[in-house]
Amino acid sequence: MLNYIWLGLVLLAVAIGGWNSQLKEVTNGALDGAKTAVTIAIGLWGVMALWLGLMRLAERAGLVQRIAYGLRPLMLRLFPEVPADHPAMGSMLMNMAANMLGLGNAATPLGLRAMRDLDSLNPRPTVASNAMCTFLAINTSSVQLIPATAIAILASAGSARPTVIVGTAFFATLCAATVAVLSAKFFERLSLFRPRRERNEDRDQPLQDSNAKEGTSRRDVLTEEPSDKFAFDDDSLGQPPLSRPAPWGMVALVLLVVFFLMLFSRMVMPEVFRLPLPTDAALQNPFSRMVNALSILAIPFLLTFFPVYAAARGIKVYDEFVEGAKESFNVILRIIPFLVTMLVAIGMFKGAGGIDLLTKLLSPILTPLHFPTDLLPLALMRPLSGSATLALLTDIVHRLGPDSIISLTAATIYGSTETTFYVAAVYFGSVGIKQTRHAIPAGLLADLTGVIASVIICRAVL
Repeated sequence: MLNYIWLGLVLLAVAIGGWNSQLKEVTNGALDGAKTAVTIAIGLWGVMALWLGLMRLAERAGLVQRIAYGLRPLMLRLFPEVPADHPAMGSMLMNMAANMLGLGNAATPLGLRAMRDLDSLNPRPTVASNAMCTFLAINTSSVQLIPATAIAILASAGSARPTVIVGTAFFATLCAATVAVLSAKFFERLSLFRPRRERNEDRDQPLQDSNAKEGTSRRDVLTEEPSDKFAFDDDSLGQPPLSRPAPWGMVALVLLVVFFLMLFSRMVMPEVFRLPLPTDAALQNPFSRMVNALSILAIPFLLTFFPVYAAARGIKVYDEFVEGAKESFNVILRIIPFLVTMLVAIGMFKGAGGIDLLTKLLSPILTPLHFPTDLLPLALMRPLSGSATLALLTDIVHRLGPDSIISLTAATIYGSTETTFYVAAVYFGSVGIKQTRHAIPAGLLADLTGVIASVIICRAVL
């Protein structure tokens, strides 16, 4: 799928740019895309090292498995191919939670770790598994509790009600996430999206049988790794055979939880502690303050809770953290070529004026459907580039006013959709996936649902 999309973007960029005498802009777009890709990758390196180190501690202490076990029924329905006690379950859960809270600096590294864990179960290298496709579709449509960036744009432009999009974005992302999961599950059953190597195989033949002819599968390799990493004892929780937390560790964990609960209460209910209410217009209601408090406290809590929990179970926290951080180097090196390739094509297409041309072509079709033409460039750009979409949102807000229905709908679209091609390039590139199967169609369908739901919901309630 990405092969055809990439080639199409490049050819269209050259054709449109040549027709419009904008080949210079096409060249500049390609060069800017390459520079941006490397800048993004290098900027992600440090954050990636931090979260891989932290996840290493959580995994070695058995905490990831406990988290995954708690939500086993839901995760097994979404990812039936993944064992309930596999580290991938915990990594995916933490990535989803970070996305819901708007913690982008934590969500991406956790998502890359989850994709790598899923790849360890993938019997076909370079071919996306069903679990990988479902996980990527969920990432492109994750439920958003509070669209902080969009609210900030509205508030800075002088909106009288910037937080009104909290509810609209939540329900729009709920619609998008539902469609993402359903479409991923539906597409994986179609022969069109089956891995090329098994299209001519009997549908009822187990995957393991087809791999047995070629040699040892990657799942077999996984089970041959050292037993202290994935071996589990016989108890019902499926936890690694680690010592129980030391008494001092339990006391420290309790004190830590109480401390953060107190901070949370102060931020959500300042009047109880005789503190002044926040002056920010976006934090005038308790729900917004609660989500804001979770967003602020989540990372400090994890940065302290995981190391303390690991230390209480006898883990050498410094050594394990360093070992986890080392893995970021290889991950970043694998991402850069994929990211450069995709952003170069997108930069060329933008430079050629492809978005403007699509807007002109689709306007006569969408106008009778009462779809605001001012939103069309933003909707078309959203799957391609986050920064360009943010610029378009800012332009709409300042041109039409921060409290106009079009501006609020644009902010809702921004908060309920994702840069699908960027996410696919980064996540799949980190594990060398080349055959993306149905992941891109499911993600784009979720984006389309988010746009349509945003327009309908905003018209109904604003």
